[in-house]
Amino acid sequence: MVRPRIEAVGSYLPATETSTAELLAQLAVDSPIDLERISGVRHRRRCAADEDSFTVAMAAARTALDNSRYDAADLDIVISCSITRIHGDEFWVEPSFALLLRNELGATGAIHFDVSNACAGMMSGVLVLDRMIRAGIVKRGLVVSGEYITPISDTAVREMSEKYDPQFASLTVGDGAAAVVLDGEGSADEGIDHIELNTSAGFAQLCLGMPSDRSSGIALYTDNRAMHNEARYLLWTTRQRDVLAAQGSSFAAEGYDHVIHHQFSAPAVELVSKIAEREFDAPVPPALMVLDRYGNTASTSHFVVLHDALKQQRIASGAKVLMVPAASGVVAGFLSVTLGDLRV
Repeated sequence: MVRPRIEAVGSYLPATETSTAELLAQLAVDSPIDLERISGVRHRRRCAADEDSFTVAMAAARTALDNSRYDAADLDIVISCSITRIHGDEFWVEPSFALLLRNELGATGAIHFDVSNACAGMMSGVLVLDRMIRAGIVKRGLVVSGEYITPISDTAVREMSEKYDPQFASLTVGDGAAAVVLDGEGSADEGIDHIELNTSAGFAQLCLGMPSDRSSGIALYTDNRAMHNEARYLLWTTRQRDVLAAQGSSFAAEGYDHVIHHQFSAPAVELVSKIAEREFDAPVPPALMVLDRYGNTASTSHFVVLHDALKQQRIASGAKVLMVPAASGVVAGFLSVTLGDLRV
């Protein structure tokens, strides 16, 4: 049976850095909370004048291919998962980013399409490619996302007028990109164990990105109090517990070495871990985080964390990693993967 694996990973973070203190100093109202303490975000990266969603996605894709044994011409498919498809001064819908990336990389024989699923975009792209490889439709492919998302924080800085404002979460985002190469060469000791996602549409109105209702900017409106609560967090634990039980396994039996959560709030991740330990009746490994340095990089966050941890040699070959998404929609689920010897 074919077992997909992560064959290579890459990421790109712009060089320009902005601190939380610098961002809050631009607000017309006093900040109602200590954003750095509440979110865990101390700094975030911002695209330079000559950077956008496309250029950072290209940089991450090239890094992944540099770390891969495959060339771009070997790819059967390119899947782009960006929320922000900003290229130059325009937001692109057609042609697809996947087509633009495919052509620029030289993967001219690859099929291509975009998958957009909020901050679970890359996770959704990996799920689609995992299933395509298992079905024998393709042998290998690239999943990539580039996010130029800090314009929503610029909108928030201009427009926030209340101490509790639905644009407050916009102040935690950062720009960045990530890419992974998957193939079907996995083994018993390396490969994607499980990947499952589910959407609970009842929460869909709690976090919405759209053109601002007050200016020409792009805005994000989030009801943080309703969004981040135990009922929402249980969407993950319930789903994973049910999937593992159906296979005669359990969280403890899986033996995870590392957990990577969506990078949205350090204190919230601590709470999620406590809830998970209660629900799984098992210890949960400490979460790998980059939130303090890079902020919430949207759809790229899990793989930015993975690439960063590999570069810092915090993850060893053979490690079993659990990735837990949390996205508008609301999207929950999990990706369980045993890593091989990845070059970074």
